[in-house]
Amino acid sequence: MTPGSATQQAPAPQILARCRDLVRPALVQAVQRLHPWHTEMAAFSLGWVAADGSPVPGSQGKGVRQALALLGAEAAGAPAEEAVVGAVAVELIHVFSLLHDDIMDGDETRRQRATVWKEYGTGPAILAGDALFALAVQTLAEAPGVHGAVAVRHLAAMLTDLVRGQAEDLLFETRPWTGPEAVSPQEYRSMAEHKTGALLGCAAGLGGVLAGAPASTVDALAGAGRHLGVAFQAVDDLLGIWGDPEVTGKPVHGDLRRLKKTYPVLAALAAGHPAARRLAALLGTGDPLDAAGARRAADLVEEAGGRTATLAEAQQHLDSARRSLESVPLAPAALGDILALLPFLVDRTM
Repeated sequence: MTPGSATQQAPAPQILARCRDLVRPALVQAVQRLHPWHTEMAAFSLGWVAADGSPVPGSQGKGVRQALALLGAEAAGAPAEEAVVGAVAVELIHVFSLLHDDIMDGDETRRQRATVWKEYGTGPAILAGDALFALAVQTLAEAPGVHGAVAVRHLAAMLTDLVRGQAEDLLFETRPWTGPEAVSPQEYRSMAEHKTGALLGCAAGLGGVLAGAPASTVDALAGAGRHLGVAFQAVDDLLGIWGDPEVTGKPVHGDLRRLKKTYPVLAALAAGHPAARRLAALLGTGDPLDAAGARRAADLVEEAGGRTATLAEAQQHLDSARRSLESVPLAPAALGDILALLPFLVDRTM
């Protein structure tokens, strides 16, 4: 893969596509190492096949984490091929986390079709996730060159953060909406940094590790990825309330109907606006919201400033990601590609 020109910046979709094209053969090869049943579920989750095993042409995710790994290597001055094994590992971890998250959250659809647990059963989906987790570690441990051991430690640290963030997210469900035990926006931000930011930070940092970059460069890349992850989560929270179902594949106001504690709601409740009190009363009953109640809650969140605060949160972390990238010397072409991805990945529909 040839880095993009510093004077003629490639558009973000093109950057993502060329990264996916480089990683796809290695990712397919890795998934095929699994038990055939797990391979089938992994391919279904990745969007490669339908439930009956028939191919789904052109169906795939953006490949954000894959791209960050490859661009991290390029930014450190190495060919993107040096980081393909890292890109495969983080993609496998990403799919593992989705399989388990969908079970824990009770989500029945993803990308406008059934989730793996809904299609194959809870037990099989858990087992497939476990297999992907193990394969990710094995893939990275078998990486050629002298940097594999450091890369595995980098991945292990991320996994610790990821499961910690998931634990925090689940525990938030047991806490009240208001009062001294309520979840604060700051606590939510910490959870998002662990649950979402850790994997994106790991992806970018792994690129630097596999390129043999100094620790300062790896830290800057990983830090930028973490900030991008928090911004990414903030926009996901907006989509969970106001997103177009045709785009998100999820029902409108879905997070509100499930009484899920997300940043827009928590920011609205903490705002001290009169609408925040009405929102707290609506949510405080503990009863799931019907369509009319969810629509009312969404209006109150917006009136209390939750939507505006969440957009500001995303922008703040985008700015922090840029500062992190600009704090160390990086290859200009790859830096340009990463900077081109930042707003594209966050400003998805908002």
